[in-house]
Amino acid sequence: MKKNNKAVVHNVPDYSTVKEIVVKGAEKGGDKRQYVFLDKNKKECERSFRQVWEEIGAIGSLFYKNGLEGKKKIAIIGENCFEWMVVYYATLVGGNITVPMDCKLPAEDLADQLIRCDCDALVYTDKFCDMVKDFKADSNMPEMQYYDITNEYSRYIEEGNAEIEAGKTAFFDAEVKPEDLACIAYTSGTTAKSKGVMLTHKNIASNCVAGCRAHTGRHAIGFLPLNHTYAWVSALFSSYILTEWGYLCDGIGNIQGDLKKYQPYNFSGVPLVVETIYKRIWKTARKTGREDILKKGLKISNTLMKLGIDRRRKIFKTIIDNLGGNLNMIICGGANLDPKHEKGMHDFGIEIYNGYGMTECSPAITCNRPGKCKFGSVGTPLDCCEIKINNPDEEGVGEIYVRGTNVMVGYYNEPEATAEVFDGEWLKTGDHGRIDEDGFLFIVGRKKNLICLSNGKNVSPEELEDKLSRIDYVKEVLVYDEDNKIVAEFFLDEEEHPDARSRLKGDVDEFNRNMPLFKNINKTKIRDEEFPKTTTLKIARNYK
Repeated sequence: MKKNNKAVVHNVPDYSTVKEIVVKGAEKGGDKRQYVFLDKNKKECERSFRQVWEEIGAIGSLFYKNGLEGKKKIAIIGENCFEWMVVYYATLVGGNITVPMDCKLPAEDLADQLIRCDCDALVYTDKFCDMVKDFKADSNMPEMQYYDITNEYSRYIEEGNAEIEAGKTAFFDAEVKPEDLACIAYTSGTTAKSKGVMLTHKNIASNCVAGCRAHTGRHAIGFLPLNHTYAWVSALFSSYILTEWGYLCDGIGNIQGDLKKYQPYNFSGVPLVVETIYKRIWKTARKTGREDILKKGLKISNTLMKLGIDRRRKIFKTIIDNLGGNLNMIICGGANLDPKHEKGMHDFGIEIYNGYGMTECSPAITCNRPGKCKFGSVGTPLDCCEIKINNPDEEGVGEIYVRGTNVMVGYYNEPEATAEVFDGEWLKTGDHGRIDEDGFLFIVGRKKNLICLSNGKNVSPEELEDKLSRIDYVKEVLVYDEDNKIVAEFFLDEEEHPDARSRLKGDVDEFNRNMPLFKNINKTKIRDEEFPKTTTLKIARNYK
């Protein structure tokens, strides 16, 4: 379904470096609130743009005092917290290189990344004290400085401020150029050894600017892991560009309470969050005996919408109020989003803008946006890049190529791996998709996941999973090849649908009747528990 095709353009200036974004944003924000967060004792705290800048200056000056200047690599391991953000900003503003690490990875994987990256310093939170002790005892580990930002943060601020009071300005005077390396972000490495994606200041800054031009926002909540590039463009730097405040969640577990308390206008998340919210709305309606009323409201609202009359937020005020009362849009990415949930939330008056990206592109490539959106698509390219389909088949499907100012300069210390993913100026994403007549991108699946059948046909498991997941009682599904047969393995919602197992065969048969023969499901399996997940909440395809 196509909503409209005239994009809203937001007036956002160009920035060439992350330092420029932070410095100018701090000046513009001044005493406006920037962050609300819980400290280590779960006490609610608040910081203005000016206060955050002062702490950035203190931590950055401390780093310089200790010799961390001139493109030193500073790794950060920790859960989402305010101190994590300050260290991250201070590293980049001072011209050093940040290495944000996925704290959910096993210790051996993190140790391997620290060694391969030859880090100069490691910043960590209290939860990782024992892990850090092991790192210090590891003779293979590079010689690093260690900073405990849970227990020693106040002391670090005092030491840094003492440097500033003594007239030391080297941190603030640091020259940062667009082509300077800003970050080494390691890929998940779920099917192969992780690679360090090298992103420059220009890469990140251009992507953030393009993202803010596509989506302006107001106050928000943030729960995406801060080490992920998605959090940078959607929260960390957009905060400075838009000078809006946000609440930093300490986890996704209390998202319902956080939405009601902090009343965000928007937030960014993965499809699982949208799906959870949508299903909870209908589950609540059933439990309270209001399901028929909700269906009637949708029928009336949709009829009015066809007449050009939008009364969604009045008709569904109770739903909106349960989500804080202000929630207007959710920007979604990271995995496939069922168009049913996208359309369903739209019908309630909350827009879901799905997008597509990868770490190697800082990360956003395409997105739907106000005035330019199609359900089921991942939108059109941001103005920092362009895309094309390489070697498309008769259906227009081929590998997605990207080029632009947001595309990485390569993988750290891996020239061969870098050469493999570039075709001239174009980055080969490894994803398959098609572009329609209006320029909207539709993802079909990952090249590396293709099922190659003995009859010469190639099948994208993601395409089949997307369709099978629309069966109302299917919670999760994974499609794969087993002895040249296409297998669909399911985790079902048997709590809400006790007859799910008995219904599955008939629904899979119906699915097969509507698909080409070579895309038919030949065998089904049912799991008793959900699939193992990666740290980005995607099903781990190599779980077996």
